[in-house]
Amino acid sequence: MQARALPQNDFAERLETEGLLRLPDHAFTLHPDEARGLSPALSDGRAKSLSLLRGGALRGAAAGPDAVWTERLMARFGDWAEALVGQIAPAYAPALERGRTSLRTRPVEAGGASPRKDDRRLHIDAFASQPTGGRRILRVFSNINPAGEARRWEVGEPFEAHAGRWIGGLRRPWPGEARALAALGLTRARRTPYDALMLGLHDAAKLDDAYQREAPRRVEAFAAGATWVVFTDSTVHAAIRGRYALEQTFYLPLSAMATPEAAPLRILERLTGRGLC
Repeated sequence: MQARALPQNDFAERLETEGLLRLPDHAFTLHPDEARGLSPALSDGRAKSLSLLRGGALRGAAAGPDAVWTERLMARFGDWAEALVGQIAPAYAPALERGRTSLRTRPVEAGGASPRKDDRRLHIDAFASQPTGGRRILRVFSNINPAGEARRWEVGEPFEAHAGRWIGGLRRPWPGEARALAALGLTRARRTPYDALMLGLHDAAKLDDAYQREAPRRVEAFAAGATWVVFTDSTVHAAIRGRYALEQTFYLPLSAMATPEAAPLRILERLTGRGLC
């Protein structure tokens, strides 16, 4: 569907309830000289993706002259993605917090260092070192593959059904655990009970081989030039093929949502019968 054809609030409501929407009228176009920044040799071989914090240095890249072009490309994409979200969902713009920009030059098929880090396995997003405190994780993706290769995802079951599989058996943090992790610098903020549950859901799905084999899913192919926007904290997903996808992460408070009851925080509170933040 075409995002620009929707009234302002309608797009936000549909994104929040469906989780993933394509934006066929919004392509991020490479400048001719930016192709220099797409070499697989740029990766330092340790990180699965190159990453850039706003105003920060490029991480995960080996030293070399082409890294400058990669950094400029990623910074430009971050600005473009932020302007795009402001266009398609204007109500988000005042509350939107911009996070990391990423570029994966290595093939997804290479997998991860462990099942927890393997993006080919179905999961919802939750960050061990960066608790969200209930804020939504909104991501904008663009496939800029210069060879025209599609990016392929699997998209799984609705979040509430997914959470219902695991929530009764998840470990509860021990008293003082969140405070200790923050004091040791292992988390950037204190984990709330919500963050602990989300991380538990992430790990439970990724570590369950039977679930990975048998869980319901559909395949989504994103052609070169495609852009899509996803709430990855509520969309069960796996990246199964492709490389050269740019990604911009944003954080959004529930107060800016059109349908806050669709947020994972509210769903988990209904499932557990208690406040989680």
